[in-house]
Amino acid sequence: MAVDKDKLLEEASFIRFCKIVLGWDYFALLREADKEKQKERRKKGNESATSGLREVKNTYKDVDDYLATFEPLLFEEVKAQIIQKKDDEEVNEWVMRLVVEYNEAEGFLLPAVTYADDEGEKISQNDLLLLSREQIKDVQKLPETHAFALVEHRQQNLLRLRMFLDGEVLYLNADNLEPRRRLLNMRRFMTSPLKPEEKPLFCLKICSLSTISREYFALRSISSLPFKDLILKATDKSSGSGDQAWKVSGPLREYFGGNLNRSQLEAVDAGLSRKTFVLIQGPPGTGKTQTILALLSAILHAAPARVQTKGSLREFKCGPEMPIHEKYNHWAQASPWLSCSNPRDIIMPKDGDDGYFPTTGNDLKPEVVASSRKYRVRVLVCAPSNSALDEIVLRLLRTGLRDENVHTYNPKIVRIGLKAHHSVQSVCMDYLVKQKQDESGADRQKHGAAGGDTDSIRNAILEEAVIVCSTLSFSGSALFSKLNHGFDVVIIDEAAQAVEPAILVPLANGCKQVFLVGDPVQLPATVISPVAGKLGYGTSLFERLQRAGYPVNMLKMQYRMHPEIRNFPSREFYSEALQDADDILSKTERDWHKYRCFSPFCFFDIHEGKESQPSGSGSWVNTDEVEFVLLLYHKLVTMYPELRSSSQLAIISPYRYQVKLFQDRFRDTFGQESRKFVDIQTVDGFQGREKDVAIFSCVRSNKERSIGFVSDARRMNVGITRAKSTVLVVGSASTLRSDEHWNNLVGSAEKRDLLFKVSKPYTTFFSDSNLESMKVTDNLPGGPDQDLDDDTVMPGNVEDADQGQADNHEGDDMDEGFNGAEDD
Repeated sequence: MAVDKDKLLEEASFIRFCKIVLGWDYFALLREADKEKQKERRKKGNESATSGLREVKNTYKDVDDYLATFEPLLFEEVKAQIIQKKDDEEVNEWVMRLVVEYNEAEGFLLPAVTYADDEGEKISQNDLLLLSREQIKDVQKLPETHAFALVEHRQQNLLRLRMFLDGEVLYLNADNLEPRRRLLNMRRFMTSPLKPEEKPLFCLKICSLSTISREYFALRSISSLPFKDLILKATDKSSGSGDQAWKVSGPLREYFGGNLNRSQLEAVDAGLSRKTFVLIQGPPGTGKTQTILALLSAILHAAPARVQTKGSLREFKCGPEMPIHEKYNHWAQASPWLSCSNPRDIIMPKDGDDGYFPTTGNDLKPEVVASSRKYRVRVLVCAPSNSALDEIVLRLLRTGLRDENVHTYNPKIVRIGLKAHHSVQSVCMDYLVKQKQDESGADRQKHGAAGGDTDSIRNAILEEAVIVCSTLSFSGSALFSKLNHGFDVVIIDEAAQAVEPAILVPLANGCKQVFLVGDPVQLPATVISPVAGKLGYGTSLFERLQRAGYPVNMLKMQYRMHPEIRNFPSREFYSEALQDADDILSKTERDWHKYRCFSPFCFFDIHEGKESQPSGSGSWVNTDEVEFVLLLYHKLVTMYPELRSSSQLAIISPYRYQVKLFQDRFRDTFGQESRKFVDIQTVDGFQGREKDVAIFSCVRSNKERSIGFVSDARRMNVGITRAKSTVLVVGSASTLRSDEHWNNLVGSAEKRDLLFKVSKPYTTFFSDSNLESMKVTDNLPGGPDQDLDDDTVMPGNVEDADQGQADNHEGDDMDEGFNGAEDD
């Protein structure tokens, strides 16, 4: 019954989603977006757009309150995704198709249109198409017959579509329809008795709705989740403890004690307590992935505290001592074949013998006593992106897990989804399916024709797997709905980088325990709609629960960065909670630290720099910062050739046009091989990665002291914390000081005399004589957290300082495109 109920709920959600979206007018959406942009330019806000929309709150009184907030914001995001694609090249190609046939069901028109062989896989299931009787070239003269269509599936040379032509849904009320002439015209045309060759339509692919439609279905399923009250109210009434707790074997516990620090152990213990939701915050370099692997070892090899297992006796609660006459009664019931004349009657069994003994409600299960894996627990591991997911899969393959005897082994893993990195191919679904097909000796043609065979192999692989790995979005695919058994535990990495409906997608598959692992003060979820973004749609479930007071286990020991890099972010973002591993200073000290301008942290104030905005780009560049960074880079790699490698040194900037300018200038200077010398990426592209040296170009420099989205503290945290040994920040101090966090950073650099005011010509700063004057002498203190008192002004138009500690900044662990990045 539960399955049928869930199926009905999913179908109802699908119908509602399609009615709302497919009734929209594409060109009306474009006009509305342009109006809002104009309002923003005039700084009149967008009150009209936000009317009727609610801001995301920390807690909700019930499901209706929750849906009334999130559903309208999700549809704002759908609109933004549709509008965003209008300038993409793939969207500009109109294709003429013929209407071959049509059906009607549940108020929808279901046409089939032609699809050419040479189109390959340009159009997929859940793609949103715009259909028009005329090819639209001039938006000033729009056709009278146009409508959206959703791709149901491809069938040979046909596209099966779904359209809703009864009217446009008003105020998200599916019963309140406003008839539209363009939709009525489309219905008349589609249902006319003309031959296919007389029913041509022009078709334009807009975008894919796969991900956001799955998020919508998950959102609408909130009422069926067993832990919905926890999600709504941020309180866990069934917090695990005592009788609910699970335990691992003595050897495995001892292994954890020797290989995990205290905060990591606390995170593992929180999971073993069987709390429904466990939140683990992993600041940069604190061993987040290692903690996830330990959690997996613990989850797969734990058992209830009361269970007596083969070879060891777990902590076990016995009931109170029973009166002797009750014991006789129990023994008599356990051994009814014995009589009073039997001499064995005088042998009194003790509680805990292999024979019958009283319990307090927890009956022993036979398979527990003899099996090496005490309970067959199935785990779903998710992440927002393919690359972040592959990081975990790769670590699982490389290091394996530990069983209860601390033996390393590789559990059965399957990685589901698209765009897997080649390094994890051996556990990808498609690879495993082909492998099994080859093993069976069946030829490819036979299997290609018999789709059911492939489906059965997929299901068998999924059923065998102990750990299934998927992106958040793909966990909502039809493949998961066919599983006979759900998942006991869901672990979501980078959980702070996903909007809340995305987190709900894997939870809708059913589970008993959820781990959210991430860091709310690193890069946020991507939200395209500015309206939804302002109202908090980008707030992750992790962050919302944390704000509401739900307990969070923070990893506190960092193993990556020089203490002088760690200091500032620890104070600014983590309440000074981060600690340095014992040997981190010796591991991150470098020869170039003997120059104060190459200290673990420096800020170069390019106060004469000028920002500019390339026409129509929406992005920013700063050629002065590019010129200075080129000289800085050249001097570093000339003096220390080991840095002449992209694996060692990176240049980071918030703006993609600044990144492109850097890439062009480096290519002009060093040739096509420049990418091998230095890694140049945006802040978002550098998520989760680390280098020995990182140079961060802030770009913004203006009299208005406007810094745009650079003011996002999370993006700042990522940008300044990619380095293990040295981070060099280049920017306009006066402009950046307009923001609280940047003001604190600049002030901290100034206080420690690690702020360098650089003027043109920049070559003067890097002259041999100036560098020599900035050399640290043996009699100067140089340890962390030591400040000097002199106010020396160095030559070369540089206002410099002593060799004290740089503001310690810490790096993030959020990566979207880097396989093999160390997490600890």
